[in-house]
Amino acid sequence: MDAAPQIAVENLDIRYGSVLAVENVSFVVNTGEQLTLLGPSGCGKTTTLRAIAGLEKPSAGVIRIGGQTVYDSERKIHVPAERRGLSMVFQSYAIWPHMTVFDNVAYGLRVRRKSRSEIEEKVAQALGQVQMSAFASRRASALSGGQQQRVALARACAFSPSVLLFDEPLSNLDAKLRADMRVELRDLQHRLGITSVYVTHDLEEALAMSDRIVVMRAGCIEQIGSPTEIYNLPRNAFVADFVGSANLIRGRARPDLAAGAHFVLETDEGHLVQALAHGRAPGPEPTVSVRTVHLHLSATKPEGPNAWPVVVRRSVFQGDFTQVHVAWGGRELVVRAAALAPLPEGSAAWLSVAPEHCVLLEREAAA
Repeated sequence: MDAAPQIAVENLDIRYGSVLAVENVSFVVNTGEQLTLLGPSGCGKTTTLRAIAGLEKPSAGVIRIGGQTVYDSERKIHVPAERRGLSMVFQSYAIWPHMTVFDNVAYGLRVRRKSRSEIEEKVAQALGQVQMSAFASRRASALSGGQQQRVALARACAFSPSVLLFDEPLSNLDAKLRADMRVELRDLQHRLGITSVYVTHDLEEALAMSDRIVVMRAGCIEQIGSPTEIYNLPRNAFVADFVGSANLIRGRARPDLAAGAHFVLETDEGHLVQALAHGRAPGPEPTVSVRTVHLHLSATKPEGPNAWPVVVRRSVFQGDFTQVHVAWGGRELVVRAAALAPLPEGSAAWLSVAPEHCVLLEREAAA
């Protein structure tokens, strides 16, 4: 990747009247990288994307695209959307049903007054990239949802933009097609080497498609990292809970029992939990995150630390896995297991987890 980022967002604020929708947001997108803005509805991710596109005017901050400043609050720079050299794919496909597939894809090129031969060449290339060449003469109204999404993508790519912006483009598709399109979009982005920013609230989508993820909450950034970093080393309780299913275990530190890289937490019920700090300093009342997939249930007591007796409360079959709720002292923990024959409800069992899968979370500032 180039040393200079393709997109740089610095100290971005966006206000709607007295409401601060985005606060002090900063990140970069490297050339050829796919970065995803992930978070719940209303967290500011789409607003941030629209500011990059030039569809929202921020209150403060700086935005650079390809080294060019397109917004700077102090220098009074605000380059309009049509001069930013990027393209956007929306949740609603925004294609014209009365036009053919060819004409939909050619629209942006005609607006840019490209020659007829160049339009034909670029449209053919764009349709080929999304496997829609055979549909060039078909009316857009006769296409399925997935085909319409491909047309919208071809139109976005046709004029070779420097940046592609995606605003939840797959959310209107059914689950199977959405999963297939994730793979196609990721492959296309790799083939073209295009820089892209992708907005979604769907965790699986973000993990599957991203080089890096920006997790947002209430207009602020909670964590930036690769999918592996975000999933395995969540920074705080919000990220741990939002990015995958996790149990949050709170207690008091027991420095007298610490050994090597491990520290020990004692719960209110007296359970001792060995965990790894991963370079973070445990406070007097630490919280650790344990992914539901890392917990193991067995009928007999396993060897090693972090093994506790539990009672199976209920099991919920969910196809690829079974979600098991167990009573652990005075609280409930959730286990996800690919078990063909889960333990019957009401039965005693042993719960265990490796210390390296118990992740110390940073202390969150008091509200």
